[in-house]
Parts: sequence; C-alpha cells; structure tokens
Amino acid sequence: MGLYICGSTVYGPPHIGHGRFSLVYDVLRRYLEYSGIVVDHVSNVTDIDDKIIARANEEHRRPEEIADQYEAEWWDAMGTLGCLLPTQVPHATAFIEEMVELVAGLVARDCAYETVDGVYFAVATVDDYGLLAHQSLASLRSGARVEVNENKRSPLDFALWKKAKPAEPWWASPWGPGRPGWHTECVVMSLALLGDGFDLHGGGQDLIFPHHENERTQAEAIGRPFARCWMHNGMVEARGGEKMSKSLGNVLTLSDLFEQSDPRAYRLLVLQSHYRAPIEVTATTLSDAVSALGRLDALSGRVAELGRLDIQRSDPEVKGAFVERMQDDLDTPGATAVLFDAIRRANVAFDARDAQRATELTRAVLECFGAVGLEAKGSGEIPEAVLELGQRRDQARAARDFANADVLRSEIVALGYVVEDTSSGTRIRR
Repeated sequence: MGLYICGSTVYGPPHIGHGRFSLVYDVLRRYLEYSGIVVDHVSNVTDIDDKIIARANEEHRRPEEIADQYEAEWWDAMGTLGCLLPTQVPHATAFIEEMVELVAGLVARDCAYETVDGVYFAVATVDDYGLLAHQSLASLRSGARVEVNENKRSPLDFALWKKAKPAEPWWASPWGPGRPGWHTECVVMSLALLGDGFDLHGGGQDLIFPHHENERTQAEAIGRPFARCWMHNGMVEARGGEKMSKSLGNVLTLSDLFEQSDPRAYRLLVLQSHYRAPIEVTATTLSDAVSALGRLDALSGRVAELGRLDIQRSDPEVKGAFVERMQDDLDTPGATAVLFDAIRRANVAFDARDAQRATELTRAVLECFGAVGLEAKGSGEIPEAVLELGQRRDQARAARDFANADVLRSEIVALGYVVEDTSSGTRIRR
C-alpha cells in the first residue's frame, strides 16, 4: 500500500501539532502492518522554503544549515514519540529537475503562465478546482483574500516556480534561476516514488486547501491520476477550544512536552481522540493520560505474580473487538475503551488467582496496544530468584516476622524492582 504523508518544513523546532499528525499516521501504518498489509510509507522533508530562507536571513546563516539543524531535531522528536521511520524520506532539493519538468508540462498545456516574478498555475483552467474543499471556483474567488500581486491573473493562482531574489538559493530553469513552489514539491515527490493513482494521501486538515487541492490539480492537469483516497487529521487545541497558533503564543514544542510528561502519554491522548476530531492538549488531559498509562503498566507488571506459565493464547474476544473498532474509520477511542475494559477484567482475574484468564486478557491487551505503538513499562518476566525473594517475604509476613519481611523488600528494591502489597500477597514489577 502506498501512503504519502506531507512531512516537515524544517525551519524551527517541532511542536505538538506536528506530533499529532505524525502519531496519527504512525498508528495507521502500524495497524495496517499488524493486519498483514505491506506499507510503503513516504513522508517528505521540505528543505527549501520561504520560512527557511527567512530564518536563515534573521540568523545570518545559510538556509541549508537551518534545514539540517531542524531536520535533526525533527527525527529526534519523532524517535522519542516512538514513531517508525518512513520507508522513504524524499528531500525537496533532490527532485528539482523533476519539478522543472512538471512546470514546463503545465506551461505547454496552457495551464500555467510566466510573470516577472515566477510561473503560476491558472486555476480557471481546471473545471473541478475546489473539489477537496467542497467549494466551487466561484465561491472560492468570492472568499479569496486580496493579494498584492498584480502579475497574477487571479488571487487563487498559485506559484509553481519562484524566480530568485538576491542572495537566495536558486536552480536553473527555462524561466531563469529560481526555486519551486511548495505545492509543486509534494506532487512531484509523491508521484515519483509511489506512482500514478497511489493509495492514500494524508496530512492535517489545514492542508486540505490550498495545499492538497493544488497538488491534486497539478497532477490531473498533466493527465496523471493522483491519490485515490485522502485522510486528514484534526487540529490541536491548547485550552478551552482555542486553536494552537504562533500568533496566539500558545505553541508547545515537543521538547517542552517531553519535559512535562511521559512521551507515551501523548500517544495515548491521540489514541483516545478520533483522528478527525480536534484534540485538547493541557496539563489536565496529559495528567489523565499519564494516570491511564499507570493502569497499563501495572497490569503488565502483574504477570510476574503468577510465575512462569506456559500460556501463549491471547483472548480472542478482546482482539476481535479491538479490530472491529479499528476497522471502523480507525476508531481509536473505541479501540482503547475496549482495551481498558479488558485491563479492568484482567485485574479481577489476577485478584481471583485465575491464571489462565488473567494471562489471556493481559496478552490481548499488550498485543493490541503494541499494534498501535503503545508499549507498557514493567513488561517482561521477573527472574525466578527475585520471585523467590517475594515468596519468602510473604512467608515472613504470614509468620509476622516483619523485620525479615522489610529486609527482603529492601533486597528486591535494590535489584531495581517495585514492591507492592496486595490482598493476594507481594506484587513485584519493574
């Protein structure tokens, strides 16, 4: 399956909005692969752009230095979030020749025209322009902002090629030195790597118009079928429904987020919201996610209570319910609700010393959460020597030899384990 996700424009630190869309499509990819589908996941890096050039000028550095720095920060943050690396990571600057060819083809078809400052796509030449936005060309024109560019035939016409300004990076073209427009970069890279009519194109809802509409329009204007399916995730809200934006000063970087909470909490928060819905990221919502993670981690640690068991079966009903929810438009809130209910039932089985039921439920929970990239801490077998210390501690407590029980507790803790007293005896977890 060919999956193209609009990636990063590397001009600044990645923020939680970037984190949300990366997690949404990481979950999609992981679930598809869990289902047995081979995924060719392409996500680009825009390493030449107006914002990169502006930052380079502000800091008196070369644009490529800015791009290299923030691309490295991007991949570090994605790794901390637990996102898989895309199978292909095209950089815009590696596809300039193909972009020039696309623009030339559009000019030859009278879908684009040259001006003193670049080459523009004429949206009036496309009958269904506005399809993704569910708006007609006439309605888009009436709502268009008045742009100060007398060279364009219409305010909606967009740049395919930007002629170079002094001290800017440039590449050769039939229209003189310059660089590609943003909308041209993605259409070229997606078609070059995934081919005509690739399966799915994804990104944030803010990209539906104009970016994704402009990509689709260019491809179809030269007779190449574009994405067969589209997927767009909702936006991040900072507090009280307020959209996160730099102008409002409420942007939280991923590095700030990682300092405040377990990175897994953000994945869980994303899973608990439908991908098309807005998501509110606050201290409260993150704290709630951390608490929920504690339930998952505690369940994982409880496996050690039962010792070494030869039980490999995962509960089929839990797995079936999980798959049913995920198959329904990637209903991750419904899927996580299924799994947390299974956690509750597994704990009941643990307390009843029902090893078979507890283990089957736990295996299903860990398998399904693993399928969407959420791993529990505290999983893994506890060495028999450590379990023996726990058994001796229980014996000491039963004999009311509390001094010896405290010594044994200290020994277990010194080995790097957490000791919990429960109604069924000593619980040991990592």
